[in-house]
Parts: sequence; C-alpha cells; structure tokens
Amino acid sequence: MTGTKQSYPQSDDRGESYLQDYLDALGRLKTGDTRIVPKNSPITNDMVSLEAGRKKGSIKKSRVAFSALIAQIESAAAERRKRETKQQAQLDKKKGEAAYYRMAYEAALERELSLLYLVYELKKDLAKLTGEKVIPIRGRNRAGDGDGGEGMPT
Repeated sequence: MTGTKQSYPQSDDRGESYLQDYLDALGRLKTGDTRIVPKNSPITNDMVSLEAGRKKGSIKKSRVAFSALIAQIESAAAERRKRETKQQAQLDKKKGEAAYYRMAYEAALERELSLLYLVYELKKDLAKLTGEKVIPIRGRNRAGDGDGGEGMPT
C-alpha cells in the first residue's frame, strides 16, 4: 500500500457493483419487497443506502457517480407520493359513500319504526270504533289477507 488516501469510488475501481447494489435496493423499495429496512419505508437516499447494506448518508449529491441514481430515487419517491395521493382520494371518496349509505339506512329505519307505530295507533283506533277489546298483535291469518301481522313497536 502506498501512502495515498483512499477515497470513495468515483469511477468503477471495483466495477459498477456498488452502483448496482443501490439500484437493486431502489427496486426493492419500489416493490415493497425490502430485506433490511421496514416494508413501505419512504423512498429516500438514506433508505436506499441502508437497504443496499451501506451506511446512512453514503449517497451524496456531491458525488457525480450518484447523480443518475439520485434522479431515479427522486423520481420513484414522486411516483409513490402520487400513487398514495390517488389512493387517499379513493379512500376519502369511499368513506363519504359509506357515511351517506349509513345515513340513508338510519333514515329508512326511522321511517319503518314510525310507520309501525302509526299502524299500531290506527289498529287501536279501529278497535275502539269496532268495539273489540283485544288489539291483535299479529294479524289475522285469513286467506288472501296478505296481512303480515305488524306488531306493536318495541
């Protein structure tokens, strides 16, 4: 070894394998199939470094060899943000639809209960007018009556 100071590889001292490690790590981050960092981690220079098995901060903007890699990282991060924004909009839309249908369901239940109470009151009035002493809870099962026998609301 001579007395020269060792620097980070600007060209390919050991081939392009160091750059390929970063590109492979970026690919795994894009697909969510990471090995080192948690799944669905944000796509940043540091996360790509860590996923490639390097130290945080090893991808420096000042190194010319990393300029294309940094551009790819920024592009992948923007694409993920765009996809997440679209998914959030779809989720918000579905939540709004669910709230609407819940409100419509509850309104239908209120109408149903109101109508059942009205039927009960009308049967009571009919019983007073006809002189019957017992209000039938279930309808009389006469042939062709079609009376399902609405009961008293609970």
